[in-house]
Amino acid sequence: MAITREGKWLSGITPAQLMAGINPQVSIEPLVEGEAEHETLPVNSTGMKLAMLAVGKTKADTGAVDVVIPVLYGTYGEDGTVQGLLELANVPYVGAGVLGSALGMDKVIMKTVLAQHGVPQARFWSCLRRDWENNSPLVIETVEKNLEYPCFVKPANLGSSVGISKAHHRTELISAMDLAAKYDRKIIIEEYIDGREVEVSVLGNDDPIASLPGEIIPVKEFYDYEAKYLDGMTRLEIPASLPSATVARLQELAVKVFKALDCAGLARVDFFIRKSDGDILVNEINTMPGYTQFSMFPKLWEATGIGYQELLDRLIDLAIERHRDKNRSQTI
Repeated sequence: MAITREGKWLSGITPAQLMAGINPQVSIEPLVEGEAEHETLPVNSTGMKLAMLAVGKTKADTGAVDVVIPVLYGTYGEDGTVQGLLELANVPYVGAGVLGSALGMDKVIMKTVLAQHGVPQARFWSCLRRDWENNSPLVIETVEKNLEYPCFVKPANLGSSVGISKAHHRTELISAMDLAAKYDRKIIIEEYIDGREVEVSVLGNDDPIASLPGEIIPVKEFYDYEAKYLDGMTRLEIPASLPSATVARLQELAVKVFKALDCAGLARVDFFIRKSDGDILVNEINTMPGYTQFSMFPKLWEATGIGYQELLDRLIDLAIERHRDKNRSQTI
């Protein structure tokens, strides 16, 4: 199934077909009587009907929903919105809940929370799109006062390195701010770290465990969208060649970040290891990492001793465990 940019829920089509521009043969029917003309997901108080719709079922399909795996990345997939839908439907689902997903998506709030927990990070500053549009000279002055060139400019809420730029001087900073402002009302500017890029996968609920780390070795200046998904030039070293003490520290921090942001099920925590002094800095968390056979998350667990199928089974068990625990709580 798939969801269009306009919010129409589709079935009878694969992601590859949708990306190729093929029109689906079937559209999910709204389950509220008398509202058949609605193309977007109807909201109603019947949890099972809502849950059936959420996983692509129609009126004729009365099968029960066991677990939903919301493999929807970025906006509306990782930011807590679809998780909220599933919470309303009272359906078990894989991954972080509404709060953890929202915290992990908003880089400014995420970094602010992690700072309160004493997690080491690169320096950063943020502003609103309105600030940039209304007083760009002041924004430039503040960035140059607090950070040095080069620096990274990012939309605060997005994924897959979309809208991210590396600014080496003021002219590039202006272009980077304009680009980021196209994607979000909040913009974050981060200190550039000359370091190794390392990632650690996390698995669990209240007692999470961390995988061995893997290293990203890009051929481009930074790990952008094309490097991640298109050009195939990036090399992954799994496990990363690191001292045992460094591995232990990375795993410790990955679990700390996971807990601080109230995550569940799975996540991937991204780090920098600064080349000048070996300091470890947390870059960000991904609360719904890729799960193909080529993705870092399952590959790291495979190197740690948990195979692809076993990992999937554990994620489903964790979703059911968390759902049962949530339903123990009384509500008013």
